[in-house]
Amino acid sequence: MNTGENVQIVKDFFAAIGRSDRQAVRALSAEDIEWIIPGEDWPLAGTRRGHAGLANLLQTSSETMETSFMEPREFVAQGDRVLVVGFARGKIKATNRTWEDHWVFAITVRNGKLTNIREYIDTQALARASEMAASPRP
Repeated sequence: MNTGENVQIVKDFFAAIGRSDRQAVRALSAEDIEWIIPGEDWPLAGTRRGHAGLANLLQTSSETMETSFMEPREFVAQGDRVLVVGFARGKIKATNRTWEDHWVFAITVRNGKLTNIREYIDTQALARASEMAASPRP
């Protein structure tokens, strides 16, 4: 596949996430997909593998946070790699505290499927919003 096709597949993936269309997300992902979110002591941090890991990550995300806005703003592609630069905002359900996050996803696309995602997010902003001792923000 060429870089233009890879970018379109990644755009389709983000559109499916935005619609909460888990079937489309799964269809765009390889059976052995690996999704890595660096960090510790946070429910979404860690490495998820395969469709079961993908389903677990999406379920954990929907249980712990509410994303009110997510916008992939820039796509940079070379070979089978697509970097996506974007912005999101939302709130942590347990604390009702809001967060804003400038993020980068490094995605590998092979044979029309996402095979690897490494997500770089503002873990400090999300950790602050997750702090139970803090008073909720409006």
